[in-house]
Amino acid sequence: MSDISPPFWRPDIHADRRPALLARGRIRAALRRWFEARDFVEVEAAILQVSPGNETHLHGFATALIDDAGAAHPYYLHTSPEFAAKKLLAAGERRIFDFARVFRNRERTALHHPEFTMLEWYRAGEDYQALMADCAALLAEAAGASGAARLEWRGIAVDPFAEPERLTLHDAFARHAGIDLLATVAVDGATDRPAFAAAARAAGVRLAEDDGWSDIFSRILSERIEPHLGRGRATILCDYPISEAALARPKPGDPRVAERFELYACGVELANAFGELTDPVEQRRRFEADMDEKQRIYGERYPLDEDFLAALAAMPPASGIALGFDRLVMLCTGARRIEDVLWTPVAEPGRTPA
Repeated sequence: MSDISPPFWRPDIHADRRPALLARGRIRAALRRWFEARDFVEVEAAILQVSPGNETHLHGFATALIDDAGAAHPYYLHTSPEFAAKKLLAAGERRIFDFARVFRNRERTALHHPEFTMLEWYRAGEDYQALMADCAALLAEAAGASGAARLEWRGIAVDPFAEPERLTLHDAFARHAGIDLLATVAVDGATDRPAFAAAARAAGVRLAEDDGWSDIFSRILSERIEPHLGRGRATILCDYPISEAALARPKPGDPRVAERFELYACGVELANAFGELTDPVEQRRRFEADMDEKQRIYGERYPLDEDFLAALAAMPPASGIALGFDRLVMLCTGARRIEDVLWTPVAEPGRTPA
């Protein structure tokens, strides 16, 4: 007996999936028109990169580029078009967007797939709060294109035409966990792990002895905060601690937090946005720290993209955002899992279909 769903190519299965897949196309076309009407240029980032990205918990797919002499050079499938897009900003582009195919290893759940579509867009010379307005507009555009009066997943509904709630991480931790988050973050960005662990345990959060400050942050966020987000209307969760925003610049007036926000709807994280860091020295320091942590946890590290760091010095001030397009389609169509809105889901290894 099989323990997985029948293959997507069975005619009866495809017939059930086809309405959501057609809605996917309508949503994509509507969003593309929205960007083009605002003088954005659609770009296509190369998938093959010398680095898949340098965040601790992102896992790339490794491959090799064979040159004409037969020598092999390590390359990766990108986890995001971000590095390439920022090089285009350095080259002089001002407003760009990309429906990028991206690849992430170790990720397969109802909301994750090893190959998926990331919609990224960038605004040179514009504040990251402009991206908050973009998010509100795009939710309404997507819902209108799919004919959805509301977004829904696992019994949680959102009005896509309502103005999103804006909530800081500090307020979210106080409201939903009873924890003063920024009391454990110094003005130089250093974090106080013992104090944070004590506050978490007092709030009833279970921790492992080797959990670092970031591990505790992620655990509280996923267990106590995220279930309350994006109910009735979307939530923009903003002002992340600087240690949790590897590619974002500090927020003026409070160096403890960064110009970063995430968009939630129906309890689902849809997008991640930054006021972009353009200091190559600081960016290198953060990348190296993240790779040290990756080495500690997973026993591996990825190379730095030196070409990206060089381009960063020429990049103008900008804001940028990555939105999980497949997740948005899920919410617009009421799909149960991400595979239901992918035309050809990646088969799971070693498993026989029914």
